[in-house]
Amino acid sequence: MKQTVRRIIVAVILLGSITAAKAQERVPPVLPDFSALIKTGKIQLDWISGFPNAVQIGIQRSLDSVLNFTTIGYASSPGESRNAYMDNKPLPGKNYYRLFILFSNNRYMHSKVVLAIEDSTINADTKLNASDIANLSNTKKEDAVPWKPSNYIYTTADGNVNIKLPEALKKKYLVKFYEPTGVFLFEVEHVQEPFLIMEKAIFMHAGWFNFEIFEDGKLLEKWNLFIPLSYK
Repeated sequence: MKQTVRRIIVAVILLGSITAAKAQERVPPVLPDFSALIKTGKIQLDWISGFPNAVQIGIQRSLDSVLNFTTIGYASSPGESRNAYMDNKPLPGKNYYRLFILFSNNRYMHSKVVLAIEDSTINADTKLNASDIANLSNTKKEDAVPWKPSNYIYTTADGNVNIKLPEALKKKYLVKFYEPTGVFLFEVEHVQEPFLIMEKAIFMHAGWFNFEIFEDGKLLEKWNLFIPLSYK
C-alpha cells in the first residue's frame, strides 16, 4: 500500500513538472518595443527587450514594410535589455525597420515593423532661406547671397532635403543631383510620392548641391540647394 502511494506521489510530481514546462513553452516571448526617429541626416533606433539568451540581434531595413528586408547591422550587446543602433545611411523615401533576433538554441523571431518618423524635438518644418544660410555658414554679409530656395526641392531646418511635387501621382518626375563642380552624384529615377524626405547623409557632406527636375522627360527646373553643417 505504501509503495502504491509513493508511486502515485512520484507520478503527480512528474505530471506537474511536465505540465509546468509545457505552460512555460506556451508563454509567447515579449516582442521588443522599439522606435525609429529621424535625426539630422540619420535614423536612430532604440528598443527595450528581455532576451538575455539572445546571441544576435540584426537590424533589418525595407522601403515597402512588407518585402525586401535586408540586414544593415547588428546590435553590439544583444543580451542587454536596452539597446540602440544608428542608421548612418538611410535610403531616400520611407524607411521601415524590424529586428531579427537569434537565440542560443538556434531559434529566431522577428519584431514588429516600425516606420521611421521625424524627431519632434527638431524643428523640421522651416525652410532654409538666404539669411539662414548666411548665418549657418558664418557669412558676414547676408546681402551677398542673392538666392531663394526652390518650391520643389529645398532644405529644412533639420538639414534634410524635401522634394515636393504635387503632381507626382499623375506625371513622371526624374530628379538628378550634382556637386557644384557639375560632377553627377545620384538620381531619383521616378518620384512616386507628392512629398519625399531625403536624409542629409545621402549627400555625404555639407554645402551646395545642384539639381535638375524633369517632368515627363522635359526639364522643369534647374537650381541648387544648401545643406548646413549645423542646424537650428
